[in-house]
Amino acid sequence: MKDNNFDKRRRLPAVQTIWRGLPNPLPIADFWVNRAIEQVLTRMREQAKMGVEPPAIDEVCAQVLEEAQRWAQPHLRPVLNATGVMIHTNLGRSPLPEEIMDAVKDVAIGYSTLEYDLEAGQRGSRHDHVSRVLAELVEAEAAMVVNNNAAAVLIALSAMAHEREVIVSRGELVEIGGSFRIPEVMALSGALLREVGATNKTHVRDYVSAINDNTALLLKVHQSNFRVIGFTQEVTTKELVEVGHRYGLPVMEDLGSGVINSLRVDDVSEPSVREVVKAGVDIVTFSGDKLLGGPQAGIIAGKKDIIEQLKKYPLARAIRVDKMTLTALEHTIRWYLEERVQELPLWQMMNQTAKDVGRRAAAFVDALTPRVPSSIMIDMQSDYSQIGGGSMPGTRIPTTVVRLTPSQEKDARILDQLLRAGNPPVIVRISRGTVIFDLRTIFPSQESLLLDTIVMALNQLERRD
Repeated sequence: MKDNNFDKRRRLPAVQTIWRGLPNPLPIADFWVNRAIEQVLTRMREQAKMGVEPPAIDEVCAQVLEEAQRWAQPHLRPVLNATGVMIHTNLGRSPLPEEIMDAVKDVAIGYSTLEYDLEAGQRGSRHDHVSRVLAELVEAEAAMVVNNNAAAVLIALSAMAHEREVIVSRGELVEIGGSFRIPEVMALSGALLREVGATNKTHVRDYVSAINDNTALLLKVHQSNFRVIGFTQEVTTKELVEVGHRYGLPVMEDLGSGVINSLRVDDVSEPSVREVVKAGVDIVTFSGDKLLGGPQAGIIAGKKDIIEQLKKYPLARAIRVDKMTLTALEHTIRWYLEERVQELPLWQMMNQTAKDVGRRAAAFVDALTPRVPSSIMIDMQSDYSQIGGGSMPGTRIPTTVVRLTPSQEKDARILDQLLRAGNPPVIVRISRGTVIFDLRTIFPSQESLLLDTIVMALNQLERRD
């Protein structure tokens, strides 16, 4: 019996035939085109097995071009963040200013003093680029940098408490991003976890009663990504330091978000690194790309003898940062010392009032309205932005959002998909059939690009209907 599906597979175009049908020259590298041809032909073979007729060569070439463009697109891409979440972990956390990125570019495209001492004319240490200015900024004896805060906690516990006990409140055994938990980081370091207190209440006496000959460290973990309210009590940093001094034990605090200056938002206060150092902890760890507003990094500050111990610890080499991170971080720190912190994008976003965002939103609506189809309602509404990044959870910053509401709820989801498929992709919020844009996290220089991308997505949505 004749296999009709086999005949369909035989009618698939040859690779050379597809190449001849493509535009010449192509704006896409041959590698990606060949990969796309392979993908399209594989898909067509599977369809032919199910009795689907092969498309005409023009349609095949169109599919190849579309597939090749997807392959050629870098996977890590810039997006427009219209969510109103300022330290958006999924979108890269704190953005950096062009001036700092220019400095990064200067270092990246050539050679640098990464591990070279110009005065001595010999090998230097990469720690030297930020250690002094970091210590100056947080008013500590010394400081160092690793690749993120989890690594900072890991090396500190490993170097200071390997195979010895670390006492920590049960209410502070937090889970950080990516399902990494403090107990798991501690286990990896070789330190032995000693939980004290209860989830909602821990007293000074709980720490004191747990101290023994095998105790190496008292650890405090700031609840930066959640809040416990109601019948609660925690031991303050100052109280824990007093216990440490009384029993001759070092005290470490994992501060997480790492705000430098005192910060209060929506009646919630965030402890600053300076306050923690001033309270007398021996070592504090925090992130570089959260409330500091810099690049991803784990910063360790505290007593000089401990920092020197960590710098020499073998794990330090495995978690060290590269020249681009060091450059971005050094310049970020210098902006703090030079009182230019308000120029950092994070703080520009944070400092916008609801009226500031409202004025921008009104102008944006005026520009967008004539280009919105009649089937979609456009308006503004009071709403709230968020800090994000596991920093100051539950706090809300008043804002004004732009809203697009299609006549059918399913079209809101389709519009969301079209915006994410844009160039650049636009990331928004969806609520009850409405697409929401918060301009707090859109830079003024991006507004015209956002408008054009929205209009293109709306046109595509209208053609679908």
